[in-house]
Amino acid sequence: MTFSRLAPFIQEYLYAHGWTELRPVQLEACRVIFDTNSHLLIAAGTAAGKTEAAFLPILSHLYNHPPQTVGALYISPIKALINDQFQRLGDLLGTAHIPVHAWHGDISMGRKRQVLKEPKGLLQITPESLESLIVNRTHELPQLVGDLQFVVIDEIHAFMGSERGAQILCQLSRLNQLTGCSPRRVGLSATLGDYHQAEVWLASGTLQPVVTPMIPAPPRTIRLAVEHFDRPSSTEMDLSHDYYRYLFDTCQSWRCLIFANNRTGTETVIHHLRKLAESAGLPDIYHVHHGGVSPTLRQTAESAMKQSLVPMVTAATLTLELGVDIGHLDRVIQLEAPVSVASFLQRLGRTGRRGHAADLRFLCTQNQSIPTDDPSLLPEQIPWNLLQCIAILQLYLEDRWIEPISIPKYPFSLLYQQTMSTLAGLGELPPAELAGRILTLPPFSAISMAQFRQLLHHWISLEHLQRTAEGGLILGLEGEKIVRNYTFYATFADREEYTVRTGRTLVGFITVPPDEGCCFHLAGRSWRVMEVEHRRKVIHVQPTSENGQVSRQLGLEPSIHTQVLQRMGRVLWEDCPYPYLQPRAQQRLKKVRQLAQQADLRTNPVVPLTDSTVVIFPWMGTVAFRTLERYLLWIRNEGLGLGRIRSVAPYYFLVELGKSTVDQLRYEVGAIANRQPCLNHLLLENEAPVMQKYDEFIPPDFRRLAFLSDYLDMATVCEHL
Repeated sequence: MTFSRLAPFIQEYLYAHGWTELRPVQLEACRVIFDTNSHLLIAAGTAAGKTEAAFLPILSHLYNHPPQTVGALYISPIKALINDQFQRLGDLLGTAHIPVHAWHGDISMGRKRQVLKEPKGLLQITPESLESLIVNRTHELPQLVGDLQFVVIDEIHAFMGSERGAQILCQLSRLNQLTGCSPRRVGLSATLGDYHQAEVWLASGTLQPVVTPMIPAPPRTIRLAVEHFDRPSSTEMDLSHDYYRYLFDTCQSWRCLIFANNRTGTETVIHHLRKLAESAGLPDIYHVHHGGVSPTLRQTAESAMKQSLVPMVTAATLTLELGVDIGHLDRVIQLEAPVSVASFLQRLGRTGRRGHAADLRFLCTQNQSIPTDDPSLLPEQIPWNLLQCIAILQLYLEDRWIEPISIPKYPFSLLYQQTMSTLAGLGELPPAELAGRILTLPPFSAISMAQFRQLLHHWISLEHLQRTAEGGLILGLEGEKIVRNYTFYATFADREEYTVRTGRTLVGFITVPPDEGCCFHLAGRSWRVMEVEHRRKVIHVQPTSENGQVSRQLGLEPSIHTQVLQRMGRVLWEDCPYPYLQPRAQQRLKKVRQLAQQADLRTNPVVPLTDSTVVIFPWMGTVAFRTLERYLLWIRNEGLGLGRIRSVAPYYFLVELGKSTVDQLRYEVGAIANRQPCLNHLLLENEAPVMQKYDEFIPPDFRRLAFLSDYLDMATVCEHL
């Protein structure tokens, strides 16, 4: 019996908390951990008990086979998830004498020294903190994790295909190089479309197989609603606007989590909801949760969400998309379309826990006052957010489709970081030994010894590396400057942020400072700028009741999959209703379908808008759209005679015909599959795009190679045109 194989303290904990049985995913996880030496992938829905499925057998194993060092490593994409799991696991381990330690940027050095002094139990960490640990404690690692038995990687869908995920695979392989340990890996996710791809990723660099228990999903009630509005202008403060009034009524007296696709959206909506509540004499139940809000205010929001039955509204970005336990929510509201099916599922999973129905509402908007009788404005008349929302819902409801993960072939930026990190930790190494350590790391399997040799010469010329008299390699003066900066450990690009303070209280962080005297929104409130210290990057503010602008934030646009764009096209020309559409959304879809039929968008992707301008609707995802844009620029430069080409990615191109004609352009677009242009032709002669954090230290030829391989997709373009 599985229950009897759990450690005594776990049995007592389950009895005390009223558990009558283990869930199927927990039973299967125990079987794999107890009876095999395989890695384990736990792919189950949100609130299916994945965390307990992993840790009940792992902690039992550590109890029965006490390791001499830290026995289990838990790697999380966000600190909030670590903090949440730290509390949950602390309760479970209270009587087991198995310590659990959190290790990230907000943890004091005193608590970290405790781990170093007595390395036992479970260590919870982010990839950035793990990189720092490997660099700065290289020679202490055998005493710290030399007897590591398990590595749990939470939310692995958030890591796969990203630089951070590749960094984790490097870190695990380097730990094996430095300590000889080869722990079993356990991956957790609620949103995987391709289990085999996840299994290959999880096992990278090891010989053990991965077991993924097939657990039927329990029946679940889902309530969906999609409504559409004209978009309020950024300066509009009319609290009676239909959009804000609908949102206010939808949230009022409920426990709601509002997701926006960026920080600006969270700040705007909470500011307006708070003003509406104030005008109605209702209590302030509103919070903001994103990476630019101070940790204290984020924790306040998390605590409010965990207070059962108390009305509460929090607006968040992806900081609450992942698996933080935020208690019971009545409803989740998504502003605009989510960027992916995976994101939709994560956000849906925030509601409908503990046997309740999942309730997710979508509010889509479109710029107002666009004349519907002007054919030159056809692209602007299409409600792209509404179409994208419907497409994402239909892809999941019809086929349970989730985006596959794209793994970069040439992660040169990460190669730079891992090379510098290795030398920072180990000191001088012969070039051959350094190459052996780096090129055997799983993400770099496509990079040859000759390429690595060229990169080493380049970094020596930049003084990031230096040859010693004995022929070895060490960090150079410029490399030391990079490595010794605390931002080195992250693979994502740094954003210089200004700290916002009112008195001694930290409010949060913004990337673009307003001028002194201006008012802006942050943490859902209005602030007047009293002083900006540009040298120290500190903004001193005071609260104000005046309306202000939402602080501008910098960031990259997310990538949307071609399957989503293809399904958006089908939404336009298929003649079927969607039961979740509310009245305004139904009416808007009806109008745009009429427009699509009149313009014959189903068979004609190139549509004249005026005598001199056409629009191209390619129905392709971000990567293929980027490729087609470069193809259009190429045929223009090859003498087609086109004028200016503008894009609204990944939806449409506006092309000035110049000396060309509509028929000529249609021919060239339709002939792309036959022409099969060399990808090198799609880059300018000296163009070498900088896409990742350390690309500036990569030679131009290598950057071109990576861009052509990992950021363009001619096959998809040819397939769909």
